[in-house]
Order: sequence, then structure tokens, then C-alpha cells
Amino acid sequence: ERPQARVTLVDASADALDIARLNAHRHAAANTTLLHSDWFAALADAQYELIVSNPPYIAAGDAHLQQGDLRFEPHAALAAGVDGLADIRRIVAEAPSHLAAGGWLLCEHGHDQADACSALLQQAGFVDVFSARDLAGIRRVSGGRWNPESCA
Repeated sequence: ERPQARVTLVDASADALDIARLNAHRHAAANTTLLHSDWFAALADAQYELIVSNPPYIAAGDAHLQQGDLRFEPHAALAAGVDGLADIRRIVAEAPSHLAAGGWLLCEHGHDQADACSALLQQAGFVDVFSARDLAGIRRVSGGRWNPESCA
């Protein structure tokens, strides 16, 4: 849809990257680069105008992990620490070194994590922080614009 955009996809799972590679080929998305990486580790000093993440966000002890389709998913793709926010905390903390000034960070999160994610973004110096609702009306994505001057 946006052939002029340059898209870098990262995942810690080689299997997930294989599927992403097949999808990129199937949809003729020649503007993509795929990297095997633990979040930002393989990005060196790369800078982006937009970072979008779909991290694990379920609390490790959540009973839903043992129900329905979630039983068949890799635990590491779903669970993130005691409160489900471990990976989101890491992304919010590390994203500023990879965002251009004025760049945006967006994180998908659990149905009850919008307030916590917004607070993490504000504490890290993001401005224009917001939460967006999914089609069911649930706040499922939070984001903010990186403003290095807010941390000065």
C-alpha cells in the first residue's frame, strides 16, 4: 500500500520471520527488511519515524494462557512478566534511541493495560500520549510522540 515507505520487521522468533518473509513475498512487499532480533538489539543506531509493536502482554500466571487457542501458541510470544508489561517497559525505555525527534511509538497491549502503558510513555518523555480503541471499543493500542526536549 505504501511502496515509498521502508519497513523493518524484527522478531526474536526465526519461525515468525519465515512466515513474515512468505507474506512479504506473497504481497510483493519489496520495501521490507526482516531482522532476527531481540527487540532493538540488531538495529544498531537506526532511526525511525514510526515504531509499531505487538509485544507479549499477558501476565505470566494468567489462566487464559491455558485456554482455547492460546494453549498452542509459544509462551514467549504471549506472556511478559508478572503483570504482562515487562516487554512494553523495555520497548518504551529503548525506543527513544531509535526514534527521530517527533517520531511515534505505538504498542498493542491488553484490554486493561491502557492506563499503565500511557503512564509508562509519559514517564519516558513521550508527548501527545493517547490510547486507541479496537472495533469492540476496548482501548488496545497506546502511543506517543518522542520529544527529546521533554527529558532535558
